[in-house]
Amino acid sequence: MRKLLFCLLVLVSALNANSQELRCNIQVVSQQIQGTNKQVFRTMQTAIYEFVNTRSWTDHIYDQDEKIECNILINLTDQISSDEFKGTMQIQARRPVFNSSFNTVLLNFKDDDIHFKYAEYQALEYNETTTPGSLTALLAFYANIIIGLDYDSFALEGGTPYFTRAESIVNKMQNAKYPGWKSFESKSNRYWLIENILNNSYRPVRECIYRYHRLGLDRMADKLTDGRSEIAESLRLLQKAHRAKPGSFILQIFFDAKADELVKIFTESFNDEKKRAYNILSDIDPANLTKYKKILK
Repeated sequence: MRKLLFCLLVLVSALNANSQELRCNIQVVSQQIQGTNKQVFRTMQTAIYEFVNTRSWTDHIYDQDEKIECNILINLTDQISSDEFKGTMQIQARRPVFNSSFNTVLLNFKDDDIHFKYAEYQALEYNETTTPGSLTALLAFYANIIIGLDYDSFALEGGTPYFTRAESIVNKMQNAKYPGWKSFESKSNRYWLIENILNNSYRPVRECIYRYHRLGLDRMADKLTDGRSEIAESLRLLQKAHRAKPGSFILQIFFDAKADELVKIFTESFNDEKKRAYNILSDIDPANLTKYKKILK
């Protein structure tokens, strides 16, 4: 009976999946877990796919070609009990660049502290007014982060409502036994991700996201040099944030998504612009210095 109800829920969700915001590829990997019922991982993947892709995360109507492209890879490494799992989660999101076939990466982040409960054929339910379950909290948190970054790339601080929702999830999970939600556990977890995004000290980073994408990349198809110049200027905003608080998590997140793309953008630039971009990037992101040296070649 539970299996039948699960299948019916999946069918109903699929029939109503016309205006949802995300087109997310979900993969659950469990090779490191031996001697267990593998069916649970298949139903888990289906349940997560339906939850992420068929839920309405905003009040806006999305056409099929407007949906946000993203990937979530859950690599399960331990099964604590029949319904409790640990592992990692890789989250990637991208958006199209205006008048081109190019998709730019908005987020490329690996969460190493995934720990949740899931019972086979369990319906994933989520209500913003109550404390979420361990799995739905993870999924809702990252769905709002993805949508918030997408909105920030089209309008200055346009993603604030969704980042606020992600912050609310973090606050509700402060008493949870699962890791990744609390400030003292790490300097690069979910708590600090949303804290950095909404911290006024890092507002220049969010302005950079807008200028980099909407005023930079989106103009490059028609006005290559103008768009690239805007991207170069947007890097000064990152430098401002870096000087205020060096080594911040949000800058690491930005460059994990953008380092390779920045090399491609400025490799074909004018010599003076190449040097300016390289000097800023080598100053604020020394971890990727080897990549940035290619700009000057």
